[in-house]
Amino acid sequence: MAMFEDAKRLAPGGVAGIRRPYNFVPGEYPIFVTEGKGGRITDVDGNEYIDYLCAYGPIILGYREEEVDNAVIEQIRTKGFCFSLTQPISNQLIEKLTELIPCCEMAAMVKTGSDATTIAVRTARAYTGKTKIARCGYHGWHDWCVEVKGGIPSKLYEDVLEFHYNDLDELEDILKANANDMAGIIVTPVGHPLAAEVQMPKPGYLEGVRKLADKYGCVLIFDEIRSGFRCSLGGAQKFFGVTPDLSTFGKAMANGYAVAALVGKREIMNVMADKVFLSSTYFPNTESQIAALKTIEILERDKVLDVIAEKGVKFAEKVGKVISESGMPVSLSGSPWMPFVTFNKDDAGLYKKMRNEFYTQLIRRGVFLQPYHHGYICYRHTDEDLTYTVNAIKESLAELKRM
Repeated sequence: MAMFEDAKRLAPGGVAGIRRPYNFVPGEYPIFVTEGKGGRITDVDGNEYIDYLCAYGPIILGYREEEVDNAVIEQIRTKGFCFSLTQPISNQLIEKLTELIPCCEMAAMVKTGSDATTIAVRTARAYTGKTKIARCGYHGWHDWCVEVKGGIPSKLYEDVLEFHYNDLDELEDILKANANDMAGIIVTPVGHPLAAEVQMPKPGYLEGVRKLADKYGCVLIFDEIRSGFRCSLGGAQKFFGVTPDLSTFGKAMANGYAVAALVGKREIMNVMADKVFLSSTYFPNTESQIAALKTIEILERDKVLDVIAEKGVKFAEKVGKVISESGMPVSLSGSPWMPFVTFNKDDAGLYKKMRNEFYTQLIRRGVFLQPYHHGYICYRHTDEDLTYTVNAIKESLAELKRM
């Protein structure tokens, strides 16, 4: 807490955005982390936690994964990674993406998810010659999509129209009302609204979105920043069998190194050759591309996603049983990839107090889950970690009955 007070002197808010204490339980959760290894982190006071937030998603293998880090160190020492021109490794990574991702015929490498979703929208508009975008989900911090509108003129997002996940009728109403000017639809194929249950697509939902995009002549974009290289090596589009026109990938692709990509069909992607400007000093940097290639190699070689899914299913079964036996108004969603314990809303707002107390009890037991954001299971979470966490959830729910 002393370090945080000093940080507020140095940086606005002390720490940035979603990492500020009010997004956890103030006074209970750590604010500064010194290190991580495998599936655990250690804070500045020396407390160790089983970490299920996984840096908000990028840690698919584990912290300080030696194979990945050593590949990056080798690149830095022997070849370098930041140049005026492009290194050949970029072609190798894109070739691998085209092998794995159904919609990927070409790719543009960027650094963050916000970069990727923003260039996706720009590309859709350039390709169609139209303006309006229908959106569902969190797509980053840029002007067109950020939820907090401070400092953003309304004209920069007035052509972006929101719809709710799993609601085809609402989406078609938007498309029909703007039929002459719809450039694209961007949707997270797995629904993960803020502070609410993770939603899987209802039967026929993603197929229905695909049909509506075709019917109204707009580009279908899957935002797979969270689901990519987690639901399957080809993303949720591969897992659910629905192929978009464009898709964004990032987070788990490089086990924590800063890289993301817009991938898609050649005809649409090619507008970036002459109609759409995409450039950054750091987009071509190859230390993160090396990390991505090595991470993908490990994911394939060790069948990592099968292991994570198996762990996730077992974890959900055990937590589901604990919740049922507790009799508390609690739900578990997101199995097997994005577990999230949420409290059922009530008119009196008691769920907020229960949520606060539950996550207080969890963090005191050394389990790092976020009250307002789903978690993740990584490869290095052991069976012992998961069993301990199930018991911690059981104990924390029991504490609520003493409120």
